[in-house]
Amino acid sequence: MVERMIDADGVEICSESFGRPSDPAILLVMGIGASMLWWDENFCRLLADGGRYVIRYDHRDTGRSVTYELGRPGYTGSDLVADAAAVLDAFGVGAAHVVGVSAGGALAQLLALGFPERVLSLVLISTSPATSANRALPDPDHSYLEFLGSASADWSDHTSVVDYLVEYTRVLAGSERPFDEIDARAMIERDVARAHNIAASENHAIAPDGDVTHDPLSTIAVPTLVIHGTADPMFPLQHGRALAHEIPGARVMEIKGMGHGIVGADREPIATAILNHTSQGKR
Repeated sequence: MVERMIDADGVEICSESFGRPSDPAILLVMGIGASMLWWDENFCRLLADGGRYVIRYDHRDTGRSVTYELGRPGYTGSDLVADAAAVLDAFGVGAAHVVGVSAGGALAQLLALGFPERVLSLVLISTSPATSANRALPDPDHSYLEFLGSASADWSDHTSVVDYLVEYTRVLAGSERPFDEIDARAMIERDVARAHNIAASENHAIAPDGDVTHDPLSTIAVPTLVIHGTADPMFPLQHGRALAHEIPGARVMEIKGMGHGIVGADREPIATAILNHTSQGKR
């Protein structure tokens, strides 16, 4: 496991792979403002030990990938989708099983719509439909909205940023399970210390959509697994159910008490579900 800087169509992206290149590839796409470290290393190894070639990468403005001036992202949402395809190009992978969490799940949907030849299957975790349609879905939980409205960080101060992100992670984890602050804080400390400019991650929230496809999710034609927690405060469970309903043949795995994202005890069953799901089709 070695970090590798790649040229993704002229953009410098930091990436990392696990396992053998001869195995079926899994591309991991993280959510908004999050580097590849949010894909837990042991989780990646579980997938690699199951016979998959696992690729994770830092989005623009996260980790060690290219960063832009705060408040002036030099890219759009469609560029972030294209980056995923460019990462596959850099690793010599024609098509991969794509696993996305949160906003990364939306990017994965858009990748399957815009670059269908690059996607063998989808696993969509803690996410919501990426294209507009006539649907009514519940708002985020009050505790999540309250945090967004009241909490803040001094992005120039390491301790302030770490404390803010730990509390944000606590809220995302939901209220039905104990929160492992030690594990979360250790990862966030590494993430903040590693980033070129942790404040630049805020650019994701203001980047315009760009020229993303508006094709309906019903045109996605690859095997799809939707994994969603019953205690997700950002995207309540109905988001995952709606997503699965709109993608033909999609299956739903609901995890009782799971909040937003993959943590602790959920890593092993989710890895097992991904390995089972990606046993379909060929590389």
